[in-house]
Amino acid sequence: MPDQTPLVQTDEFARVAAELKAKRRQRQRLGNFFAYLVLGVIALIMLYPFYWTVITSLEPTGSIYEAKILPRAVSFRNYLEVWKGTTVPFWRLILNSVIICTLGITLSVTLATLAAYPLAKMRFPGRDLIFYAILALMVLPNESGLIVNYISTIKLGLLSQTNPILDMVKQYFAVVLPGAASIVGLFLIRQAYLSVPTELIEAARIDGASELKIWRSIMLPLALPTIAAFSILEFVAYWNSFLWARTMLPDKNLMPLSAGLLELSGTFSTNSRAVMAGAVIAIIPILIVFAFGQKYFMKGLEGAVKG
Repeated sequence: MPDQTPLVQTDEFARVAAELKAKRRQRQRLGNFFAYLVLGVIALIMLYPFYWTVITSLEPTGSIYEAKILPRAVSFRNYLEVWKGTTVPFWRLILNSVIICTLGITLSVTLATLAAYPLAKMRFPGRDLIFYAILALMVLPNESGLIVNYISTIKLGLLSQTNPILDMVKQYFAVVLPGAASIVGLFLIRQAYLSVPTELIEAARIDGASELKIWRSIMLPLALPTIAAFSILEFVAYWNSFLWARTMLPDKNLMPLSAGLLELSGTFSTNSRAVMAGAVIAIIPILIVFAFGQKYFMKGLEGAVKG
């Protein structure tokens, strides 16, 4: 009679392996459940202020200083007040934001892409020291440069009064210039440049291409996802510019949207619900940009991290 022990042992091993696999799968499901639960709680905590802003902007009357789940009543009166521009020149503020974002993104991306190239692909003494010295400036808060930037802006004559049109252009540049040299952008694009094969650049140099030609024809196309991600970050930063814009632009007709909405708060009375409505409108372009640029944003950051 043949020995059945190996078959019994095989069946036992299979049963134990199946039990272990089921327990591991159960632990994984339990871990995923708690992970999603924690992420859901964090998402609720982060989203509730925005949700509260939306429902407060939709209420015609009532106290705004209370937590709520649903609005007591729904009215678009606050949005109509903002859109009509009875208190602030709403459409002019949007135009100002578009101009400031266009100037800021153009200058920031141009400077970052140019400065990152020699720090990534050109060899000269002190290259790494210069790069790490620039990175060290990231520990300083943005507010630490307000006085220096303000004095520099005055020295450049950007606040002088000469010609109405020229003064308007200079004041736009006064808002944009202090943030044009972005350390974050320099770091991200340099990391993207590092992922470009050096052999490709050496071949272009052998063919007689200048450094500017290599930068324009090779580096920029290959780093385009990271440049797109950096452009989105700069758009958000310039669109939400508030403190520096309020400091440099005494004329509310030249302020960007985020800074100009403060004019809805008067000296003796404040229409808080109109302020909420303006804040919701100001957030919509950012949501649209992220919705359409999320793929490029994630791809660009992933490429920068890998670089």
